[in-house]
Amino acid sequence: MQRTSLIKLLVCVGTIVAVFFVFIRPLANSIRQGLDLQGGTHVVLEAEDTEIAQVNDDAMQRVVSIMEKRINELGLTEPIVQREGERRVIIELPGIKDPDAAIQTIGKTAMLEFRDEDGNTVLTGTDLKDAQAAMNQQNNQCVVNLEFSDEGGKKFADLTLNNVGRTIAILLDGEVLTDPVVREPILGGRAEISGQRTLEEAQRLAILLRSGALPVKVNIIETRTVGPSLGQDSKDKSEFAFVIGIGAVLVFMLAFYRMSGLIADISLMAYTVALLAILKGLDATLTLPGVAGIILSIGMAVDANVLIFEHFKEEFRLGKTLRLSMDAGFDRAFTTIFDSNITTIIAAAVLFLYGTGTIRGFAITLGLGVVLSMLTAITLTRYMLKLMIASRIFTSPSAYGADGFLLFDPNYGRESKRKAVKDNA
Repeated sequence: MQRTSLIKLLVCVGTIVAVFFVFIRPLANSIRQGLDLQGGTHVVLEAEDTEIAQVNDDAMQRVVSIMEKRINELGLTEPIVQREGERRVIIELPGIKDPDAAIQTIGKTAMLEFRDEDGNTVLTGTDLKDAQAAMNQQNNQCVVNLEFSDEGGKKFADLTLNNVGRTIAILLDGEVLTDPVVREPILGGRAEISGQRTLEEAQRLAILLRSGALPVKVNIIETRTVGPSLGQDSKDKSEFAFVIGIGAVLVFMLAFYRMSGLIADISLMAYTVALLAILKGLDATLTLPGVAGIILSIGMAVDANVLIFEHFKEEFRLGKTLRLSMDAGFDRAFTTIFDSNITTIIAAAVLFLYGTGTIRGFAITLGLGVVLSMLTAITLTRYMLKLMIASRIFTSPSAYGADGFLLFDPNYGRESKRKAVKDNA
């Protein structure tokens, strides 16, 4: 029994330590990083009143929605689009290699018009159903294939029917993209925009047309590029804070709880690897507030172990064996651990639901960290402590910190109060 428990303990500890040192850096480096860690482009847009459209709350909400759709279709890495004040929208584009192209796309109003030779606008972007970039197989030109809605298809059919032999101008934001000659009526509800020099340019135009026109005019009032030096500086400081946080927790647990603290530290290693693996699996983007959430959750990860080990000491002082004291410590601490962690999870959920941008990243890392810390403390730490006690490699209570002073002595002050009552009597 002792030999089997010892083998299981060594295998468990060895596996966790090996996995930690092998995978911790690759996992940390593989998680996508936000603008504040890897650099990128920061853009501020401001809406402007025009004779056609006035800025209001509904218009600004639509601007944010359209911007999110355009940027997401560009395939950018975890962009941040959020409203600031009444007229401004902040856009952060982490790791963008061609910020000019992204800015050109997000800044356009994308007002599509089809005009006849008399200057009459017959169709607009509202009549459009879909737009896709493609290569014309006949002339190898980059084009954008348009598909109109049912109503738009009827309008387009009438437009081409009434203008055979004449030109139709296709305009985007008031600029003529192309003005082809109508050779015959087009009745299928489809059209083609040519004149795009590259397929990438055609794809950007298709994205603009699919996402629709902005309801109000917007201007780019600020563009700031976060260089790699600033991003690397933030990253280095975060890593330093992470190392200091983990180191302080490990030393504290070893100093106060000895072998019990060592087991808690090993569980903390497993917790850290699991947290990073989950963030990688969720394809999350790590920002500085997210790093802060991880560091905070590391500190909270040992809260459960502290409660358990303090109850462990109390039970041992009542005359119980190490095994019974440990079981009682876990059982007594469970309710407190569960209640305290639930309140933190609720706070993290509220931040995630009602927060924006990096606040949600902080909420995700904090919430996941709290859940994982509770699971590792209740299951993994308890399992390894059972194996250690059963293996009897350490039989002295002092090896488990069971004979040390209590950080939170439930009897503190009671003796002095009884003495005072006795003296008064």
